[in-house]
Amino acid sequence: MIDLRTYIFIDSLQLQMASYLSTVSKGYLPVSGQACCIIEIAPGIEINTLTDIALKATNVTPGMQIVERAYGMLEVHSDSQGDTRVAGETVLRTIEQTENDRIKPRILTSQLIKNVEDHHAQLINRTRHGNMILKGDTLFVLEVEPAGYAYYAANEAEKTAHINIIEVIGFGKFGRVYIAGDEAEVLEAKNVVEKRLSEITGREEY
Repeated sequence: MIDLRTYIFIDSLQLQMASYLSTVSKGYLPVSGQACCIIEIAPGIEINTLTDIALKATNVTPGMQIVERAYGMLEVHSDSQGDTRVAGETVLRTIEQTENDRIKPRILTSQLIKNVEDHHAQLINRTRHGNMILKGDTLFVLEVEPAGYAYYAANEAEKTAHINIIEVIGFGKFGRVYIAGDEAEVLEAKNVVEKRLSEITGREEY
């Protein structure tokens, strides 16, 4: 039986988020303004079958497919919101589940670090795939479970405020988001992200 962990529709990828996905994706790269659907399941190996189903259902393009033993994650995107929704809905019908069968996201960590010091910024920049964090920036670190919601959180943050996406990890056991910028902007993004995640329906797993 397939366990639906993450299921989320993003109506419009923001500029940084689309560029970030293009940096880390091994599939066909999205561009800003496209819609995308992110599906995370267990066991991971089943994501191969669901990718086949999504791509044959309608005109979508796969950006990421990650197959782990425990979890599998798929991201598909399209210029058409309708095509993207149909692809996701077809997967749901195939596994005989609905959006409400997904796991409701749980925030494990929500940290705000003000006036980041030089060497701390250097440590983060050595391993980041997005923009750089600079001395004096405010840093927001989010840890969420299931992991797939990290991409949604980062996209919502960029919609909300003038921030820099530093790093997003949306697969595995936990998802993580690193966002930096001016204190007021980062704080606004933090508040909105926490609110948006709390509004996602689903089953309580924890």
